[in-house]
Amino acid sequence: MELIKIEDLDGFVRRNVQVAILDEEGNDKAPFVHKEIIKTGLCPDGTHLRIYFDHKNFFAVPLTSSVEASESRWAALDKEAGLKYVIKKRA
Repeated sequence: MELIKIEDLDGFVRRNVQVAILDEEGNDKAPFVHKEIIKTGLCPDGTHLRIYFDHKNFFAVPLTSSVEASESRWAALDKEAGLKYVIKKRA
């Protein structure tokens, strides 16, 4: 696993994706929802990656999270919070 690299998400921006937040064991905290990622960027204090679904709604992933990335799936594990953020491309 690697740490977050913003460019790993470039292939997901302006694409229809499914996103979910899971616990460490992979159980849903919230169901997968269909979204379009419009942009990514760092938060003002530089500690989190923001993944925007419109111009004001986003979720923030700590930059210290470990990441597993492929062409069709991106997942970041925040060990401190025990949460896994998952983005999957829709077919």
